[in-house]
Amino acid sequence: MTDVQKSVEKSRPTVVVAMSGGVDSSVAAALLKQEGYEVVGMMMRLWSEPGQGPGAPMNRCCTPDQLADARRVADALAIPFYVVDVKDYFRRRIVQFYIDQHALGRTPNPCVECNREIRFGYLLDRARALGADYLATGHYARVEMAAGGQGGYRLLKAVDDGKDQSYVLHVLGQEELAQVLFPVGRYTKTEVRQIAAELGLPVARKSESMDLCFLGDGDYRRFLAEYAPQAIRPGPIVSSAGDLLGEHEGLPFYTIGQRKGLGISAGEPLFVLRKDAERNTLVVGTREELGQTTLLVRGVNWVAGGPPAGPVSGGVKVRYKAPAAPATVAPLPGGGARVVFDAHVYGATPGQAAVFYDGDEVIGGGLIADSTTITELEVEPVRDNSLVEETA
Repeated sequence: MTDVQKSVEKSRPTVVVAMSGGVDSSVAAALLKQEGYEVVGMMMRLWSEPGQGPGAPMNRCCTPDQLADARRVADALAIPFYVVDVKDYFRRRIVQFYIDQHALGRTPNPCVECNREIRFGYLLDRARALGADYLATGHYARVEMAAGGQGGYRLLKAVDDGKDQSYVLHVLGQEELAQVLFPVGRYTKTEVRQIAAELGLPVARKSESMDLCFLGDGDYRRFLAEYAPQAIRPGPIVSSAGDLLGEHEGLPFYTIGQRKGLGISAGEPLFVLRKDAERNTLVVGTREELGQTTLLVRGVNWVAGGPPAGPVSGGVKVRYKAPAAPATVAPLPGGGARVVFDAHVYGATPGQAAVFYDGDEVIGGGLIADSTTITELEVEPVRDNSLVEETA
């Protein structure tokens, strides 16, 4: 029996809190302890780029300083604290996913994949194996029982709309929601910092981490050039009519809807419409051409456990910070969905998530597909491991 297993063998409900050394997860742990849970702090040691001297890039979310802060908080709360090594698994499932998706001409959101595979996959399984009743994180979202307790669990937006993270949590289903807690989701960020200060937590004034955690220097261009050089190939920039307008530096360096930095001149503003990875071609056009009213979504997770019986109306977010646009969502065979918007949306990007809402409730979501036909969508998996190779 391990020390962690001993720590969870208590009469009170036990919760493993995924601690990062930041204020949100620290307050989550503090709130749960106040509510009477037996709290165990746990930090994941994730992959970082190989060091090449004191100034070398490193993983932003589990640096020695972050680890020290998490330990200080655990000591202040008098809770056990453990570190689990997830470097190799994170490297294979998240970093390689990020590289491969860029090579396919997509713009992935690795935070969504990390929630699917790492936090609410690997770490939740680890918490269960240790005998814990729940896994908690510092995400800004809420989980509630459906009315009357007969409809399972509902995933809801956070009280603080500006901090809401329900978009990246759409991958959760009923099994996960039954065992996850989001204590800070019912507070605003200002209130969370106030709680941290009132409790004397050493991270109360700590700034927020931004960007991708495994990009130590925040430079995704540098990272892709080093780890996916085969995908960084100059190629033509063409209009939607096929006219040659210039040369791009490598498809992963561009995103749908981008206007600046294209290095071309035209009589009107031009935007990136799509990235043709097969031909290594960047297609640009007018803002009118960029707009669309229909998109297909692959690998859809329906939070309730299964798709609705027919089309449903609600709001759909095509980016993390985008407002939910009114739309009708129709489930498709093969785990997909067709989204028809009431008005044009701009910048819907293959590889990013499209998340479906009914007011504050997350209905489900999946990844925006490259294809525009149902036949192509049905045979396309969520993951494409054809390019997966071990990178030193």
